[in-house]
Amino acid sequence: MGNKPEILSARSGSTLIMHQIEDIGREIIHSAIKVHKALGPGLLESVYQRCLAYELEKSGLSVRCECAMPVHYEGMELDMGFRADMVVVDMIIVENKTVDKILPIHEAQLLTYLRLTNLNLGFLLNWNVVLMKDGIRRMVNRLDE
Repeated sequence: MGNKPEILSARSGSTLIMHQIEDIGREIIHSAIKVHKALGPGLLESVYQRCLAYELEKSGLSVRCECAMPVHYEGMELDMGFRADMVVVDMIIVENKTVDKILPIHEAQLLTYLRLTNLNLGFLLNWNVVLMKDGIRRMVNRLDE
């Protein structure tokens, strides 16, 4: 298996294997830092998103970009244009930003996306920083369940 995380579906069975999700999360962070070191700040969000997807796919991870996800409300399925920037291995949501500062509304958005999709881990990546480590926010939903 090497350094690549073993991939299991987050939806198989009733138990999530959190250490595998954490391994994938580490790969996302590693790849984001690599992309940022190569490109630096100042580009469009879409450039960083495509390069990050490329790096993650090179690592053997499946990535869906700009994927529509319906909202479920009282038995209705509403396709209202909710689009996650990236969903990695159907386990982790990544929201890319190129802003001066991550605001509480950005965090609330990601937490809502996690709740609506029943996923546990997400990252807000702000590419508009000098050092990528300063632009990474890890957000969790229901880790204790």
